Amino acid sequence: MAAEETGRLELELEDVDFLEEEELWADDDHADHSGWFCVATDPFPCPAAGCSFVAEFMTAAHLVLVWEERDDPNLLRHAERAKQVGRNPRVTAYERSFGPSASYYAWEAAGRPVHAVRGK
Repeated sequence: MAAEETGRLELELEDVDFLEEEELWADDDHADHSGWFCVATDPFPCPAAGCSFVAEFMTAAHLVLVWEERDDPNLLRHAERAKQVGRNPRVTAYERSFGPSASYYAWEAAGRPVHAVRGK
């Protein structure tokens, strides 16, 4: 009896997505972004369940997002959004001591990955 006749669905193994332990995205260029600009904020927790990371900058996948220009329209838009949600944003020059960084535009090109939020 064929699968259509019994009402059963048959899946081939190649159609199944296996969940692997999530790895955080990393900016592949490994550039030194010292002197670029980032948005410092009041501390806020990572949205991932069970993650203890607390951000003090606008981040993506635990990387400080940086922009080359202080007046970059995307930097200003993200700072405004942080202001709207009460995070007290401040544009500041990025220093390596802030933690690992990623260019905002590299992050966008990678599909805007965020810890615990799956891309579309």
